[in-house]
Amino acid sequence: MRKIAGILLSLVLTAVSFAQQASPKPAEKAADQQAAQAAKPAIPEAKPADVKSIDAIVQALYDVISGPAGARDWNRFHSLFIPEARMTATGKRPDGTYTYRSFSPKEYEERSGAYFLKEGFFENGIHNDVEQFGQEAQVWSTYESRHEKAGQPFARGINSIQLLNDGKRWWVVSILWDSERPDNPIPEKYLK
Repeated sequence: MRKIAGILLSLVLTAVSFAQQASPKPAEKAADQQAAQAAKPAIPEAKPADVKSIDAIVQALYDVISGPAGARDWNRFHSLFIPEARMTATGKRPDGTYTYRSFSPKEYEERSGAYFLKEGFFENGIHNDVEQFGQEAQVWSTYESRHEKAGQPFARGINSIQLLNDGKRWWVVSILWDSERPDNPIPEKYLK
């Protein structure tokens, strides 16, 4: 009986030893957290007026990508997003199948920056429906896009914008959008 008890005690001690070795020590945990934080892109400081309210951050989103042909203020753009933010465009291919493209705000800058240098682009919200619970908000924002500020819209659609308030300011978590097409008209309730 003593032999069995000794074997069981030995197994328990071995298991505890392995568990302790597998569990990171407090210093290792802190180092892992610092490494994860360092891997996140640095976020420029936001203009307080851009992030003080839901309406302000949505307006800042439209404002920062809009303008005549030329460079955009990408630091201001990036200051609106959490480090892990995603932007996703969905649409329909010519063959009738649906597709999407998902990218980070940095990838959006890289993809759109060259276009903005050559082309005027003005986008503005024409109708927003806002839902909020606690620190989260969802903005269903109907938009129009123009090549000139006072020009005719060449595109319309809806941005689904998810926001987070950290107790100090609003942040964009994600944006998903789809464009209006003949088979995908914007419902009248989102145009009022």
